[in-house]
Amino acid sequence: MQNITLSFLSSLLIVIFGIPSIITVAKLKGLYDKPDHRKLHANRIPRLGGLAIVAAFSIAVSLWGIPMENVRLQFLQAALIILFFSGLKDDIIVLSPIKKLMSQLFAAGLVVFGEHIRITSFYGIFNIYELPLWVSYVVSIFTIIVITNAFNLIDGVDGLAGGIGFIVSITLGLWFNFIDQAGWSVIAFGLAGALLGFLVFNFNPAKIFMGDAGSLSTGFLLAVMSIVFIEFNNPQVQNYYKIETAPVIAIAILIIPLFDTLRVFVLRALKKQSPFKADRNHIHHLLLKSGLGHKEVAFVLYITNIVFVLLAFLIKDSSIMTMLVIVASLALVLSQIPVYIIRHRIADMEADGEINLGKEMQSIQPHQPQPKN
Repeated sequence: MQNITLSFLSSLLIVIFGIPSIITVAKLKGLYDKPDHRKLHANRIPRLGGLAIVAAFSIAVSLWGIPMENVRLQFLQAALIILFFSGLKDDIIVLSPIKKLMSQLFAAGLVVFGEHIRITSFYGIFNIYELPLWVSYVVSIFTIIVITNAFNLIDGVDGLAGGIGFIVSITLGLWFNFIDQAGWSVIAFGLAGALLGFLVFNFNPAKIFMGDAGSLSTGFLLAVMSIVFIEFNNPQVQNYYKIETAPVIAIAILIIPLFDTLRVFVLRALKKQSPFKADRNHIHHLLLKSGLGHKEVAFVLYITNIVFVLLAFLIKDSSIMTMLVIVASLALVLSQIPVYIIRHRIADMEADGEINLGKEMQSIQPHQPQPKN
C-alpha cells in the first residue's frame, strides 16, 4: 500500500509543480490550441498538458513500481513513448491520420506480442468463449486502438477527459489492490495522480489542454489496464474474487468514451458520412446545446460514469448477456435525454418566434373601420 500511495502522490505533485513551467514555455513559443469553427473555446490555450501527465506517470511508476510475475513492462514503456511522441507531434504540427494509426498499431502490437497482454476469451458473449490465438491477437489490438481513440474523442470539454480518466484509473487501481495485484495498482494510481494534478489546471476555465499526447497516452494505458482486468477474471483462472462478467464490467467502467464513440460513428454512417469526419454530435456537445456549461457537463458525465461502475458491480452475478443488455439499454436511454431537451428547446423557440411574429403582424395591420348599422 505504501508504494501505491507514493506513486499517486509523486505523480500528483510532479504535475502540479510542472505544468506552470509548461504553460510559460508554451506561451513563449506560441504553442497554442487555436480556436476554429469546431472548437468550443474562444481563447488560445496551450495544449501540452500531456507532457506533464506522461512524465509524472513514468517517473512515479519507475520509482515505486513493484515487479510482477511474467511481466517486465519494457514493451509497455516503449509503446507509451511511441504514442506520446506521435501525439506530441500532432499537437505541435499536424500529423496525418494514417501516421497516427500506424503508430497506434505499432504500440498495440508491442504490448500484445511483447507483454502478452491480450484478450483470450469472450466469457460467453454471443456464446463465444476461448478465442483462437490469431483471433485473440486481432481482437486485442483492435480493442486497444478503439479505447485509445475513444478516449481521445471525448477530450472536448474542460475537465472531461481528465476526470473520466481519473475515475476509470481509480476504479481499476482499487480492484487491482483488492486482489493483491499491487504492481498494476501502482500503475493505475500513478496515472490517477497525474490526471488529478492535471485537472487542477484543466477544469473550467482551462489554463491548459492535455492534447493528443495526453489523451492518446492516457487512453492507451486505460485500454491496457482494462484488458489486464478482464484477463485476471479469465474462465481458466481459479480464485475467490473472479468475476464471470468482467468484459461487461470493463465496458461499464469505460462507458462514456466507448458508447459515445459508437453512437457518433453510427449516426455518421446513417447520414452516409465518413465515420472519421469531425462534427459536434458527441454527448458533451449535446449537453452544452441543452443549456449546461462546461462544469455542469463534466459533472453530469462524471456522475453518469460512476453510476455505471456501481451498477455493473451490483449486478455482476447476473448472466453476461443480461448485463450487456442492461448496460447498453441504459446508456442508450440516457443518451437520448439531451436530444429530447434540445428538441423541446427548439420547439419552444419556434413557438415563441411564431407568437412574436403574429403580434408584429397585428401591429402593422391597417385599421379597418367598423361597419355602421
